[in-house]
Amino acid sequence: MYERRQDGLAGAKIMSARDLLKALAPYREPNQRRSAIELAVTIVPFVVLWAGAWWALSLSYWLTLAICVPAGAFLTRIFLIQHDCGHGAFFCRRALNDRIGRVLGILTLTPYRVWQQSHATHHATSGNLGRRGTGDIDVLTVREYRALPRWRQVLYWLYRHPLVLFGIGPAYYFLLRNRLPLGFSTGDRHFWISTMGTNLAIALTAVAMILLLGPGPFLAVQVPITLLASSIGVWLFYVQHQFEETVWDENTAWDRHEAALYGSSHYELPGLLRWLSANIGVHHVHHLSSRIPYYRLPQVLRDFPELAKIRRLTIIESLKCVRLRLWDEDARRLVSFAEAKRIPA
Repeated sequence: MYERRQDGLAGAKIMSARDLLKALAPYREPNQRRSAIELAVTIVPFVVLWAGAWWALSLSYWLTLAICVPAGAFLTRIFLIQHDCGHGAFFCRRALNDRIGRVLGILTLTPYRVWQQSHATHHATSGNLGRRGTGDIDVLTVREYRALPRWRQVLYWLYRHPLVLFGIGPAYYFLLRNRLPLGFSTGDRHFWISTMGTNLAIALTAVAMILLLGPGPFLAVQVPITLLASSIGVWLFYVQHQFEETVWDENTAWDRHEAALYGSSHYELPGLLRWLSANIGVHHVHHLSSRIPYYRLPQVLRDFPELAKIRRLTIIESLKCVRLRLWDEDARRLVSFAEAKRIPA
């Protein structure tokens, strides 16, 4: 008999996170044929849309930009396949996951090995107040924010502003920050090789496309697709952890499995958006058992319907998460700057 616990947000009774992790083990086996099909139905439409956006340049740049929207969505999906490869969840063999992940990293401007290590740290430390800062969005507690000098409060306010988080920040991260393995020393040669190898492959691909199409047409198509995909990706990552009743604990009280299940959202999206985002909205299940291929996550929800109610966010509810900036340690919830001002010192 599994231990049961009451989830305060949804009122749904489920087994403990550790027991649930064991129950999810059978879902971790990838289907090689399904994975190959998922890769094909993502790469081929992206290439077709990219070519269509280039062709539309002769008619109207507004038409090009319109085509760039679905192309950006498919590029986001490519990144999420790379994400599954990084977890060893997309193909059965680790070597094949890594090879595909490295190639996709050229399209997503993301050095595979560096991102894989950073993201693994994120999974291993998510919700732990004592181990913030790697692979996540910076979060301060109300007390930490109040203790900062005024100029650093302003910097944090700017950092958490939507224009920075979902506009300037994603562009900086994918176009510039990913070009160096920041956070890794020069002695970590595997990470530097991954970064510089990806940079070289990106440069060679860009040069080939520029020679074929010209610099203006290439940039007119590639830049908006990249910017849109990077903003979509950061938005998805944001709402997966930055919601009111997420979980943050100090080292002594932190439990990795409970934080994974209750500190991650179930971002409930319409069918098409769910497909384009590779079911990443079922993030609480993914964080608990990251080896489950994304195309098996809906099956988990069907077999464990109580999970669909845990930390559920609709699109409308997710928009309200943008105002949440600080962690209130006493109330155990994320709050806005305005709400933080009303909290007694």
